[in-house]
Amino acid sequence: MQSIESNALEPTRAEMKELSLTAKLIRLAPVYGLVLLTLGLIILFSILLPDTFPTLLNLRAIISDKAIIALLSLAAMIPMAAGRIDLTVGYGIVLWHILAISLQTMFGIPWPIAVLIVLCLGAFVGFLNGILVEIAKIDAFIATLGTGTVLYALALWHTGGRQVVGVLPEGFYAVNGTFLFGLPITGYYVLAITVAMWLLLEYTPIGRYLYAIGANPRAAELNGIPTRKFVVGAFISSGLMTALAGVILASKLRIGQASVGLEYLLPALVGAFLGSTTIKPGRVNVWGTIVGVAILAVGISGIQQFGGSFWVEPMFNGVTLLVAIGIAGYAQRRKGASRK
Repeated sequence: MQSIESNALEPTRAEMKELSLTAKLIRLAPVYGLVLLTLGLIILFSILLPDTFPTLLNLRAIISDKAIIALLSLAAMIPMAAGRIDLTVGYGIVLWHILAISLQTMFGIPWPIAVLIVLCLGAFVGFLNGILVEIAKIDAFIATLGTGTVLYALALWHTGGRQVVGVLPEGFYAVNGTFLFGLPITGYYVLAITVAMWLLLEYTPIGRYLYAIGANPRAAELNGIPTRKFVVGAFISSGLMTALAGVILASKLRIGQASVGLEYLLPALVGAFLGSTTIKPGRVNVWGTIVGVAILAVGISGIQQFGGSFWVEPMFNGVTLLVAIGIAGYAQRRKGASRK
């Protein structure tokens, strides 16, 4: 049932004290290598594209385009911390952004209530995923793939393959379209959720329990941790955040269509997997996930400004995912060898 194993590989203080300065830098290179690579790409593209890349307009475009992917990556990493995977982050957003619009245009429901309904439905689907994984004992990959496919089918049935369009209130448009201090408000959503998740996972018993379950669920149970409750809670949180991303997508697109949304699945998983290779390598973590999304955003933006074709983004995401999984697997094998 273990889809993802969580093992922290960051150096300890005791270990760092025994190393020379050169050895410390070598030891820290895998920890912050992705951060340095991201900064290096920013500098490189800024030098090669001085008129377009290091501009406020490009920063706004990156934040606007990748904020939803960042939210989905953060949603995916919550079950990953508990050793599970949630594929409904890519399928669910298809149905949620359609419902956020159709509840207003077809049923006349005020937009705050429509948003609340979508969020509750997202949390409920997360609860169902948790039940399938923890009660029915179905592998998380299979369970969430099945649930996600059902959600996608419901989106197709609800729309009949057509677009959902209509006049929406300005308050709903403002959910995505507002600018604060010159930047899209979606960037502030991501920042606030990132900080909240970081504090929760790193400095509260909830986070320690999730990581303990991800590392060794049997040992966590023997230590009195209610693994079932925390895994179900992780899926509920993931479903809630996916629904939130769907609401923001609906506010951004202003139309609903079943052909939009699935393209977010791969980048969201790439960001979460990349997050397990940096800051705290071998363990999914909040800031690592943000760095993973950032390197995708910077790399794709720079390549596209060089005139990259339409297939560059999926190619970049796919190759990066393979590299991320390879690095994570190597790090875990290295950790296992050092333990032996």
